[in-house]
Amino acid sequence: MSKWIIDADHSVVAFSVRHMMISNVHGQFNGLSGTIYFDPARIEDSLIDVVIDASSILTGVKKRDEHLCSPDFFDAEKYPAIIFKSTHVKPASGSRMSIRGDLTMHGVTREVAMEAAYLGPVKDPFEGTMSMGFTATVTINREDYGMTWNVPMEGGLMVSKEIEISINMEADLAPE
Repeated sequence: MSKWIIDADHSVVAFSVRHMMISNVHGQFNGLSGTIYFDPARIEDSLIDVVIDASSILTGVKKRDEHLCSPDFFDAEKYPAIIFKSTHVKPASGSRMSIRGDLTMHGVTREVAMEAAYLGPVKDPFEGTMSMGFTATVTINREDYGMTWNVPMEGGLMVSKEIEISINMEADLAPE
């Protein structure tokens, strides 16, 4: 089983949430770190540990980013890390797989299931190192993690409970 180190410069966790029930707001977390133990021949033995810096959120609007870091949402000062640890990885067709694991956010841990795929490995033409790509998607209910801030309005809520998350990571083979 090979150990892969997440390349934070080429990785992002992006999200989309419905705002005022009429449009989607997009954002991302750029502060990632972690390791992936992975071998395409033994997908079921994979282990994934990812840590996301909650304060690395970026939506393009400073005031919104500050609100998202506040106690109304991530409470990044009190809960600085969002953590994912896999508990079960199951191969699917081709390079696809299903991943189950524990997602800890805002001080709450819940099991999530996501669909994922891997790409590679490829040799970096500049560094000569081996790299893998990993993608995954999952939809969560933010209220399951204690993030219940909202404003009722005619026809719904200011911010949807459901958050769509897409993960795109590059990881480099760890030196032996």
